Amino acid sequence: MCTHHHARGPSTVGRRRFLIGAAGLVALSGLMLPPAPAFARAAPVDLPPPGPNDTCPVCGMFVAKYPDWIATVLFSDGSTDHFDGAKDFFKYLNDMAKYAKGRVRDDIVGMGVTDYYATERIDARDAYYVLGSDVLSPMGHDLIPHPTAEDAAEFSTDHEGKRTLRFDEVTMPMLLDLDSGKFDG
Repeated sequence: MCTHHHARGPSTVGRRRFLIGAAGLVALSGLMLPPAPAFARAAPVDLPPPGPNDTCPVCGMFVAKYPDWIATVLFSDGSTDHFDGAKDFFKYLNDMAKYAKGRVRDDIVGMGVTDYYATERIDARDAYYVLGSDVLSPMGHDLIPHPTAEDAAEFSTDHEGKRTLRFDEVTMPMLLDLDSGKFDG
């Protein structure tokens, strides 16, 4: 049982007023900060979902069976290609001559990958990808997408991620290494 006597004199009241005032200033200063840069968070994207018979153009798997891993490319003519994970999505983008005959990147008007935690599709160009984690996609070792650097860092800590990449940093050698369980990047 506590036997201390707590004074409620002027010093305690003054301290309380100071803390309340300081909290108010901190709250107001937050309103005056410039907005976070647009690239800080990958925005959700509204892309058509795969149908039950849509297959990944890279590996041939039925994509709709894996809703937590879907990646999508939307073309200017309204057609789509869907993938069962970010790894195959990037393989496709890195070798469209092989996987998307007659199409080029300039035909693409939208790209989305599925955010690991929220399982919603986010803009692939603004996502953060964790390489070398202990989480496996339907295609094995994969790049795990996140909307923010903070989410990617938390995931890396929890799941032994080796490196976080941005869209333009992903290369075909990295993707092929993932197929072999190598994460040197």
